[in-house]
Amino acid sequence: MNHEQVVAMAEETGLPFAYDHFVEGQSPEPPFLVFLYPSANNFAADGIAYFKVNRLHLELYTDEKSIELEEKVEAVLTRHGIFYGKSEVWIDSENLYEVLYEMEV
Repeated sequence: MNHEQVVAMAEETGLPFAYDHFVEGQSPEPPFLVFLYPSANNFAADGIAYFKVNRLHLELYTDEKSIELEEKVEAVLTRHGIFYGKSEVWIDSENLYEVLYEMEV
């Protein structure tokens, strides 16, 4: 999955989104998504990155726990045939929940 396909997938959720972060002062009200590629897990052959695999983090931010929004995001991932891991944390300083979806694309 290339970057354009990841962007299209984020658009399918219907939520505002940005790569890595929103510009200061331009962050929308929650809920919103942020995505980034924190690392790669490439397959090597003949001394080169023969098959490139990016790790993708898709972060859902909400001010209240929302099972419905999580199910909506997960339905988009499932439609694209993506296996993902999921974790959640409350960010006290921001008063936001972050649901993190980790996958390889």
